[in-house]
Amino acid sequence: MNVITGKVWKFGDNIDTDLIIAARYLNTSDPHELAKHVMEDADPEFVKKLQPGDIIVAGENFGCGSSREHAPIALKAAGVAAVVAKSFARIFYRNAFNMGLPIFELPDADKIAEGDLITIDMDKGVVKDIDKGVEYKFAPIPPFMQELLACGGLINYAKAQMVKAKQ
Repeated sequence: MNVITGKVWKFGDNIDTDLIIAARYLNTSDPHELAKHVMEDADPEFVKKLQPGDIIVAGENFGCGSSREHAPIALKAAGVAAVVAKSFARIFYRNAFNMGLPIFELPDADKIAEGDLITIDMDKGVVKDIDKGVEYKFAPIPPFMQELLACGGLINYAKAQMVKAKQ
């Protein structure tokens, strides 16, 4: 899980949680149902084009707006392997890790083009654009946050810690 490779889907600045998953779909928390509508208002064809393991690359302030956990849940359930952005709204940042969705702040995110194949190395803090042969550095994810991702989110992490404590 420490290396993620996928095709890039590009979005701009200020992609809010209502663009990620519109409020009209919040009558459910079923991940599979939410996945059917992810990014629908930003790109109505996105779900049809998305392949499991693809990566979203965006600009500044990704995930701004409400604190709804539905946004990272919908992205993960749709098959998005990771989100790379210049910056994230703080509540989305935390929600993403709590839900087990890998996200990475990369100042050079704007240099990556839609359709490029990229590799993200969490341990080294490197995004490699395979198509361009260029590497970009980001601050590596702290080990604890990597543990959250490896467990699939905070709830699974807490369950694993309880099992360890009983042993």
